[in-house]
Amino acid sequence: MGQLAENLAAVRGQIDRACAAAGRDPAEVRLLPVSKTHPPELIMEAYQAGLRLFGENRPQELAAKAEQLRDVPDLTFAAIGHLQTNKVKLITDWASEFHALDSIKVAEALDRRLQQAGRSLDVFVQVNSSGEDQKFGLPPEEVEAFVASLSAYASLRVRGLMTLAIFSDDQERVGRCFALMRDLRDRLRDSDAGSGCAELSMGMSGDLEQAIGYGATTVRIGRAIFGSRLEPNDYWPGAAQ
Repeated sequence: MGQLAENLAAVRGQIDRACAAAGRDPAEVRLLPVSKTHPPELIMEAYQAGLRLFGENRPQELAAKAEQLRDVPDLTFAAIGHLQTNKVKLITDWASEFHALDSIKVAEALDRRLQQAGRSLDVFVQVNSSGEDQKFGLPPEEVEAFVASLSAYASLRVRGLMTLAIFSDDQERVGRCFALMRDLRDRLRDSDAGSGCAELSMGMSGDLEQAIGYGATTVRIGRAIFGSRLEPNDYWPGAAQ
């Protein structure tokens, strides 16, 4: 067994243990491997290990990898980073999911492109659960109205919410971010505006077990599967753009 396969088995073991501790079925938690900075060859190694969906932060890198691997059966990409409107075409052409929707301007641009292409896109609304100024995402109190407004964009399928918890060794502070997301998702799911908003994309390599305990349905894992990120220009031409 190669190193990547060993890493993947270890992550899946973490997911299984976290689900057992939370009284959840592991089938409820989807693993989204984050291949940012890693070359197509490593994605193919992960593909051979059974992975099919890969997360990318940078639209240019996502598009370049997706185009190179376009003939690989069932291999798809999720865009998980902040998106500017001038990069929307890269997402609508190549991504099957978008995990960082936090503005009407971007929603309008995505919908316009998708309508032209005759396709739809699964989206997760990004929430700034930690209140940190440097993070993207909507304040929690604005999420319900934002989700309601997305009904105007027929090509966007709102699947749930996404967050990046505070980066801290204090598990109580991290847990507060996840608890806020769980409660917000539950309120939305019970409302007319967000009745389809059932999923929670949260939890990464350092906090996936805690996220699962608070109801995560997608965990985004990079380092624990692929190893440390490479420096820009060492892994993909133009990736730093």
